[in-house]
Amino acid sequence: MSWGGYRLWNGAPYPEADPNVVATRLREQAERVEEDLDGRSRFEAHHVDTGACYHRGLRSFAHIDEARRDVRSFDLGWRATDVPQATARAGQERIRSRLSEQGWNPTREHPSDMGFRFEHPGTGDTIDVGWYEATGTLAVNIHAPCGKVPDGFDE
Repeated sequence: MSWGGYRLWNGAPYPEADPNVVATRLREQAERVEEDLDGRSRFEAHHVDTGACYHRGLRSFAHIDEARRDVRSFDLGWRATDVPQATARAGQERIRSRLSEQGWNPTREHPSDMGFRFEHPGTGDTIDVGWYEATGTLAVNIHAPCGKVPDGFDE
């Protein structure tokens, strides 16, 4: 009974996350996406940002808008402007094909003129690729979901 109350109050625990492993995984995916976009690697070091994560369960009502210090999400993203539609479409098709072959699942269409999101079934990582006609902007965002980071983690 006490375990049920604890779980109801705290919600499901976040999985453990090694920030270095997650950052490396996101950078490797970014490199593959860039290769798919233009057929050659022009990968430059992209900065991995962390995001806020919040309490789960009923405890979240007691800590509304209070981010946890021990749980973080991870994001890596970049944009390129003046990308012709044909170039963007060809690159996106290569990305879709590779992600499907690797077992990633399409989750929903991206809210751009031409975009998509895929999720990795094992890690929960997502890759968003969108192209915006008005500006010719090709936007890529790679995201790892919230995970419990080690004590002393410094962003």
